[in-house]
Amino acid sequence: MKERKTLKELGGFRRVILVTGTPGVGKTVVSRLLTSRLKGLRIDLADLVKQEELTSGVDEARKTLIADMEKVSKRTLEIIQDCEGDVIVDGHYAVDVVPAEDVHLVFVLRRHPDELKTFMEKRGFRNRKLWENLVAEILDVCLSEAVEACGVDKVCEIDATGRGTDGVVENMIQILEDKEECKVGVVDWLRKLDEEGRLDEFLRHF
Repeated sequence: MKERKTLKELGGFRRVILVTGTPGVGKTVVSRLLTSRLKGLRIDLADLVKQEELTSGVDEARKTLIADMEKVSKRTLEIIQDCEGDVIVDGHYAVDVVPAEDVHLVFVLRRHPDELKTFMEKRGFRNRKLWENLVAEILDVCLSEAVEACGVDKVCEIDATGRGTDGVVENMIQILEDKEECKVGVVDWLRKLDEEGRLDEFLRHF
C-alpha cells in the first residue's frame, strides 16, 4: 500500500488547528471567530457528518448519529488538502480524524462544570446525556484524548469560564504567534469540586 504523504510533504502554507472540548464549552462560536481572524477555512465535523451522511448508524439511547470515523477522516483530509491557508477543525472528536503529524496545535476549551451545566441546559441537554458530558469535563476526557493523540507539546488548554469569545480567541491568537505559552494543567475541576465537597453533586447520577 502506498504510504500517505503528510500535509507538510504536500506543500502549501496551511496550518491545521483543532478546536475540541466537551459539548457546550463554546467550540462553535470560538472556531468561527478564530477562522475569521486567521482568514482560514473552518470544518465543523458535526455539520460535515450530517451533510455528507458520514455515519454508521444511530445511537438510540442518546438520540445521536454515530459518525463513521474512517469516512470522516478521509473526507476531512480531502478538504484540508484542497486548502492553501489555515484550516480550523471544530469538533470534540477532531483528534480522532486528523493524524497527529498533520496537526499544528490543538486547543482544548474548558469550562467550569457549573457554567457548563447552564450552557448545556440552554441547548436542551437533559438527564443522562447532560451528566455524562459534565462528568467528562470534570475528568478531563477531551484533554486526555488530545494529549494521547497528538502529544502534550501540541495541546493548549484554554479556560473559557466567565470569558467572552473575543477574549478566548485573542488568547489563542497570542499562542499561535508564540506570544503566550501553549500548556496543559490549566484547570483541575476534580480537585476543586472535591475540596468544595461538591463532587457528589455530579457523580451521584451514575
